[in-house]
Amino acid sequence: MKKTTSKNSPKRITQRELAELQPPKIEFPCADYPIKVIGHNSPDFTDYVLAVMAKYDAKFDVTKVTHQDSKTGKFRSVRMFMTAQSEQQLIELNAEFKASGKVVTVI
Repeated sequence: MKKTTSKNSPKRITQRELAELQPPKIEFPCADYPIKVIGHNSPDFTDYVLAVMAKYDAKFDVTKVTHQDSKTGKFRSVRMFMTAQSEQQLIELNAEFKASGKVVTVI
């Protein structure tokens, strides 16, 4: 007798596959945590981003900051690294950037 399986039956996932599906866990403090802030290109945008970053990381290294304007010049991305102390710190940092109205997204 031939064994049949329903096409609608759920596939069993191994522990290894499950671990690969979940985002990696970050161990805090996390040195050199990458942040990219994208916002409307204005004369003070980079300075604004750096001032906020300095509030959240006392040892923030401005020498590792890079920025790039979009092809049209409408947006600017600022890339940097910070020492992330906790998930809560990252949530608060993201919230402050978003509340400013200057930032479109934080990656």
